Amino acid sequence: MPIHVLLAEDHELVRQGLKALLSNEGFLVVAEAADGLEAVHLAQERKPDVAVLDFSMPKMNGVEAAGEIMGQNSGTRTVILTQHEGEAYCLEALRAGVHGYVIKSEGIAELGQAIRDVSEGQLYVSPSLSPTLAAAFRQYAGIPAGPLTARERDILQLIAEGNTSKEIAAALDISDRTAGSYRSRIMAKVGVKDIAGLVRYAIRLGLLVP
Repeated sequence: MPIHVLLAEDHELVRQGLKALLSNEGFLVVAEAADGLEAVHLAQERKPDVAVLDFSMPKMNGVEAAGEIMGQNSGTRTVILTQHEGEAYCLEALRAGVHGYVIKSEGIAELGQAIRDVSEGQLYVSPSLSPTLAAAFRQYAGIPAGPLTARERDILQLIAEGNTSKEIAAALDISDRTAGSYRSRIMAKVGVKDIAGLVRYAIRLGLLVP
């Protein structure tokens, strides 16, 4: 029986290309998402064996989406697919508890191996990562998660993408007032006083690609 895969990638041409390649590798892509929030909803609905999530996506990035998916579906394993080879991005994935971290330049065979490994309960890290990072990833080293909650990080990303409080409220099904309160709380926690400061902070966290 083929491994059921959810594929989340915001660029449609890239997503369709990945879908075709994964199908050729013997996987069954049972759901496709163009942003992190859609990926979370589809994972809850379709319950795939493995969710392959691009790191940088609108509304909710792949790492945050992975955390939500694993919280809702204990049977779904998660793989982050990314162009980022920096330490900060890998450690961000580690903190979320993802099961695989694959660099896009590695190729489809590498992604296929990652999907197979994580579906069997293993962890997978691209060989191009430094040995130190790979070891830390596999050992789930205790790394502080920072001052923001998962929900605050979701809202920070939406703010950094230019969404108003009203648009954030609609996207997350909360009130305008609650969205505004989150904005103020986030500013206080990270020590910034304007939206530009929030955008810079989001970039440092990898929630937004400059």
